[in-house]
Amino acid sequence: MSAKKIVFSATLAALLLFASGAFAQEEPVNHHEISVQGTGSFTKNSESNGTSQHSTDTGGFLLGYRYHFNRWLAAEANYGYNRNTQQNLTSGNSFNLQTNVHQATGALVATLPSYRRVNPYVLAGAGALVFDPTGNAGQSVPGALRQAKATFVYGGGADFKIIDHLALRAEYRGFVYDRPDFELVSLPTGVLAHTAQPSAGVVFKF
Repeated sequence: MSAKKIVFSATLAALLLFASGAFAQEEPVNHHEISVQGTGSFTKNSESNGTSQHSTDTGGFLLGYRYHFNRWLAAEANYGYNRNTQQNLTSGNSFNLQTNVHQATGALVATLPSYRRVNPYVLAGAGALVFDPTGNAGQSVPGALRQAKATFVYGGGADFKIIDHLALRAEYRGFVYDRPDFELVSLPTGVLAHTAQPSAGVVFKF
């Protein structure tokens, strides 16, 4: 065997050995995740055309499913719920409107390099927020209708591995959308709102 063939064979063997070692060290991907989280909801006040709008701070929950295409990219779908009170002050008159708020969103998730048992990520996507007046006494306004608003969602968080198929999650999501007017002529339209949603919960990976 010539010297060139010996060098080529040795180089190929070294590359194969390196590749097999690298794949052996890489942990297998759990493609599926289900998450259950408790959330907080904090919406920035709005001012428009003499009308002041405020949403009470509240808590809720978030359910999610995430599918990992590979170690770095995933897609997720989420459903969330909370109940708050829209407090409005317009032309010297104030009224409260209690609403159930449903969120349905989808997002792409980019997983960042992990450190020990901490796996950080960032996300961005879109969806809808549905504001549904409860009609409860003292917390309702005649003529207020259920209304859905498109929303942009962004955020990030980290999973803290407990065992192979179980982790704790801490997360932040931000929602940007048009504040609902419930088709009431007394409320302005096209007012941009921002809701911050910190959350924490558990993740099941399989």
